[in-house]
Amino acid sequence: MKASSDHILTSHAGSLPRPDELIEAWGTNDERTLTQKLTAAVTEVVRRQKELGIDVPGDGEFGKPMAQRVNYGSWWRYSWSRLGGLDPNGPSLYEMEARRSRPGHVVLTSFGDRRDRTRFAAAYGDPDSGITTGPRPPAPICIAPIHYAGHEAIEADIANFKAALQAAGVEEGFMTAVAPASASRIGNAYYKTEEELLYACADAMREEYQAILDAGLVLQLDDPAIAENWDQINPEPSVEEYRKFTMIRVEALNYAIRGLPQDRIRFHLCWGSWHGPHTTDIAMRDIVEIMLAINAQAYSFEAGNVRHEHEWKVWQDVKLPDDKIILPGVVSHATNVVEHPELVAERLLRFADLAGRERVIASTDCGLGGRVHPDIAWAKLEALAQGAALASRQLWH
Repeated sequence: MKASSDHILTSHAGSLPRPDELIEAWGTNDERTLTQKLTAAVTEVVRRQKELGIDVPGDGEFGKPMAQRVNYGSWWRYSWSRLGGLDPNGPSLYEMEARRSRPGHVVLTSFGDRRDRTRFAAAYGDPDSGITTGPRPPAPICIAPIHYAGHEAIEADIANFKAALQAAGVEEGFMTAVAPASASRIGNAYYKTEEELLYACADAMREEYQAILDAGLVLQLDDPAIAENWDQINPEPSVEEYRKFTMIRVEALNYAIRGLPQDRIRFHLCWGSWHGPHTTDIAMRDIVEIMLAINAQAYSFEAGNVRHEHEWKVWQDVKLPDDKIILPGVVSHATNVVEHPELVAERLLRFADLAGRERVIASTDCGLGGRVHPDIAWAKLEALAQGAALASRQLWH
């Protein structure tokens, strides 16, 4: 994985705006048209990233189905079609039965019972409030042993992306894959325990991880559940209980990537990308050590939105291991306001001062695709690249 040797490298968290024709193709059963549109769209999105100054581009997650312009869940829901052993026709995650935790017994409740949603129920229920979580499709239920069934899909994703990188003359690119903790947040009618389901997902998704790495790409593991689960536990647990609950999920992730090249793995943490108050997000200081326990080379996290920007100060007290890299978000999916390049530069300079300029890569809080208008998303990436250039001039010249 490249480091920032003579300038602050730029990347992003994964999802980018899909062209309308690709969204339309995902909504049909025309495989031939979808294949053609997907190949062309990946080629174009890599070219455009390079043109804007993104050093380490992704495929935009274009191979993950998204049939609506506004969609907050394709980063995860794509796995539902790549995992065997699932019945796809369960209730939506919002309609699942609410579950209550108690001391010594922490469980995840339904999405509709999240603490942020219940605190701001009127706002979440108001279609004019600006709060949205996108479509709510049926969620799968595990009814048989889970196994990986996405070999053709991941092979196509890799082929499209590698061809696009070559056409653009780009040396390094990253591809995202959902981590076990997030993948396992589905119904379970087969395994005796949630931990058994978690490790079954780890075994299955490992095949996707290995395929991405074997192709010479950088693997990004997406696992909002590490931070986001805090809001999905009702009532609020103690931090100690949550850390114990979460370390089981970290151990499953480390199990899934055992023996794989750590120096080409990066991890993405966020507090959920929906546009809401997020007043029940757990503090970064309470989970930063858990994040660093994940056996990755680099860590991507939200650092640009108004709920978490102040948490750059965490790194004043937490030492980043010498061989690690951070990808702080310096532009955000959570607002339509396009960040000024000078603000982006200021944010990057803070992290460079604390972690060292060579160990900082400029990134986005979360994926931009499906969350802000395409024109705004691309303007944010342009601001990111411009801000990184400003910061680099101060750091290297």
